[in-house]
Amino acid sequence: MSIEARRDVFQAIADPTRRQIINLIVQKPMNLNAIADNFQISRPAISQHIKILTECGMVVVRQEGRERFCEAKLESLSEVATWVDQYKQFWNEKLDSLDSYLTKIQSKNPENE
Repeated sequence: MSIEARRDVFQAIADPTRRQIINLIVQKPMNLNAIADNFQISRPAISQHIKILTECGMVVVRQEGRERFCEAKLESLSEVATWVDQYKQFWNEKLDSLDSYLTKIQSKNPENE
């Protein structure tokens, strides 16, 4: 199985540079040079990050004359939100249980008040 076949939104957001690129273009579409100007890495490296974001469905690149503009498509982040929600529920239940336990202990030992 090739790497491209396994790319998904989780891989897209795993890299801090790709997260920064998404943060830049979510506000307005930008051309590749404008994106690259915000980083201390080469333009080919930025192009590789854009390619991965495109393959993951998080960025659309459109041609306007000689310029290529990158536009964020964040609908796929709902997959991340769904994944995180299951753990959010888990931790909420654990913290609620801890709160109940601490309240129970405190009520049995009034000198701690």
